[in-house]
Amino acid sequence: MDDAVIRRIQKEGAEALLNAGVSVPLKEFRIPFRKKPVQLRVTMKRPYLSGQLRIARIYLSMGVTSAEMKKYTKEEQMKFILEHGKSVSRIVAYAICQGYLSRHLMVGPMAWFVRNFVEHRYLMVAFRTFVRLMGTDPFISIIRSVERANPMKLRLSQRRKGS
Repeated sequence: MDDAVIRRIQKEGAEALLNAGVSVPLKEFRIPFRKKPVQLRVTMKRPYLSGQLRIARIYLSMGVTSAEMKKYTKEEQMKFILEHGKSVSRIVAYAICQGYLSRHLMVGPMAWFVRNFVEHRYLMVAFRTFVRLMGTDPFISIIRSVERANPMKLRLSQRRKGS
């Protein structure tokens, strides 16, 4: 890998650790007398645990992995969008709407907006980026500390008696 790719990966990893999020373009607008189009961007952050559970439920119900998706041909991509387009838009909406109220009130309208107005390339980049950032790494330290503090676990001095 060249240095630019490595730096980009390190930057995305640092942003994920800091929960700064990943900025993703949603829509480009052409304004008259302007050379560059204006981009409507949104920041996708790692949601709270309840949002992660909902995303994991949707993602696992699709039955595909991100490694499989990278190998898809055009026909397989079209079939994937036909079968799972609504699920992908809901996952992206859950990544955008993170708060308790926005998750309950805005996920439906945001998923509709993503389905109807976001270009396919932006949607797939957002989906792949978010799936790559999701993982069990944040839970490893929590599980390890809970395992150490387990009151039901026998201590070193209690091996013989068990009390």
